[in-house]
Amino acid sequence: MAKLVLAGRANCPYYAKAELLADYLQANLPDFRVHKIIQHPDRWEQWLHDICEMNGWQHRRSPIIWRELLDRGGKGLLLGGVNDFLEYAQHYYGITSMMLSEEMLDIAEENLQAHVEAEKEEEEIRNLTNPLQIWITSASAPICYQLIPLLATGEVFGMTTEISIHLLDTDEFKNVLCGIVMEVEDMAFPLLRGISEHTEIDKAFLQADVIIVLDDILLKREVQSLENYIRKVSEICHVYAPLIEKNAKKEVRVISAGKTFVNLKAMMIITYGPSINPENVIAVATSWETAAKAMLARKLNMNAAGVKDVIVWGNITGCHYIDLSHTKIYRCDTAVWGPANFSRPLMNLIYDSEWIHSEFLSAQSSLSSRVCHCAGMLPAHAVATVLRYWFHGSPSGEIVSVGILSEGQFCIPEGIVFSMPVRFQNGSWEVMTELEINETTQEALERLSHDLIQEKLIALKKIKEMHPYGRDKITTKKKSH
Repeated sequence: MAKLVLAGRANCPYYAKAELLADYLQANLPDFRVHKIIQHPDRWEQWLHDICEMNGWQHRRSPIIWRELLDRGGKGLLLGGVNDFLEYAQHYYGITSMMLSEEMLDIAEENLQAHVEAEKEEEEIRNLTNPLQIWITSASAPICYQLIPLLATGEVFGMTTEISIHLLDTDEFKNVLCGIVMEVEDMAFPLLRGISEHTEIDKAFLQADVIIVLDDILLKREVQSLENYIRKVSEICHVYAPLIEKNAKKEVRVISAGKTFVNLKAMMIITYGPSINPENVIAVATSWETAAKAMLARKLNMNAAGVKDVIVWGNITGCHYIDLSHTKIYRCDTAVWGPANFSRPLMNLIYDSEWIHSEFLSAQSSLSSRVCHCAGMLPAHAVATVLRYWFHGSPSGEIVSVGILSEGQFCIPEGIVFSMPVRFQNGSWEVMTELEINETTQEALERLSHDLIQEKLIALKKIKEMHPYGRDKITTKKKSH
């Protein structure tokens, strides 16, 4: 029996000619078999190099054809390209191909389209059989309990994307994690492939696609200084970052969330994990955005869904500035009406400017207190919302505030994680540098930048004092609930 292997570039017209001849031979000869291998044009050169190197062949064109020596074993016998195959068919079977060039080009185009569609279908199948690996640290925290149902329903990652959730915490909270696992399993979410608890730090983040860092430090200023709290946060990240580098997937996405030091956690993970893509590490500010929108909606006696483009600048869980200069109002019951996409600037609707500059701005501290003391639903919703935007894009034209590593946008110093306005699209984000910043906002950015720089310097100093010989000396993590 003759078994030939026909391999080629998906859009190659000569592969199309050889393919049709091979199909004819297989259909009309009882002892002739052909196996086809099609490669995308972008991957063809590397694939051809690898197959030739493995077999010791010299061949540089598409297609490449060889005979499998099934009756004798050993490597295949190289025939060559399309002309060599035509000669082979003519010599052994008295059959050749008279295909015209125009036909070859048409079939080559069809082959490429069919190959692209087949690859897309295979990718969808792989997504179903290879679930996203989601790791959540400090998983005994209330926010995690509220977050899991949001992740498992399909609204975050997609209604056809299965996920596996891994809960990480210390031995002290093992029973809590086991309880969460049993309850989630009993809920039988259709897209949840599995959920597991982990307390061994060395095995953390294995094959992680997404990591949600929820570790918080319980602040008791009368007991410890701010410097000591910063040191504890740095220690946690000093353990996590190399494990993420070692165990997680290359393009893992890291979300820093929680009630304290979310900017610092993101920055320390970037600092101690130099191979982690800084663009894949962000801090969540959505809780403060939505709380501010709700406060404005109450003032205007309207639905909070109609308040858009509130910007949170600076240190999300520390000193930040809520900017209303770009805020728009939709579907507000006023004398001016318009279609669903009609909006008006907030400053044109709140005629009591004194309320903006006194009551609202002075209420930001109480706003932060409300956010930080919430039971878990608000921060869980914030994390789920940002992840959904990251994977599927944020609403067109809308502003989203997240903490990212500054590259000098808006004259913010480089090297600090600073909350600023972005848009999500195509699985990534970009800073909305086209926004105009007024003088009041610019002054606030300078002040907030100084605070974050001081926080960074304290963090680096403290960790150097405690571990002068490098991060390898740290083997355990400390955490307060």
